[in-house]
Amino acid sequence: QVQLVESGGGLVQAGGSLKLSCAASGMTFRSNAFGWYRQAPGKQRELVARISSGGNTNYADPVRGRFTISRDNAKNTVYLQMNSLKPEDTAVYYCHLLLGGRHYWGQGTQVTVSS
Repeated sequence: QVQLVESGGGLVQAGGSLKLSCAASGMTFRSNAFGWYRQAPGKQRELVARISSGGNTNYADPVRGRFTISRDNAKNTVYLQMNSLKPEDTAVYYCHLLLGGRHYWGQGTQVTVSS
C-alpha cells in the first residue's frame, strides 16, 4: 500500500535551516507528482510546494525564494530544503500524493521556529 513517511523536522532559531524528507513506497515513484503542505495551530492546511514527475516546481508565495523542493527518483524520496526560516513557518509539515483520485498523506513532522 502507499506509504509516505516524513522526517527532518525539529526546533530551529529564526534565520536557520532545516531539510525535510519524505520517503515514499507502494507506487511508481518516478511517475508521480508530490507536494509538501503545512498546518499551523488553528489554521487550515496549506500548500507549500509541489514537484511534478518531470521535476517542475511551484511554490506558495510566503516561501518562494526561501524553500526548495526536490526529488531523488533513485531513493524514492522528496525533499524540502527550508532556509531563512521565520516564526510564521512553524507548523506540522505533511507530504502529499494524489493517486487514482485518492489523497495520501504522511504522518507529518513538526517544525518549530523560535524568534
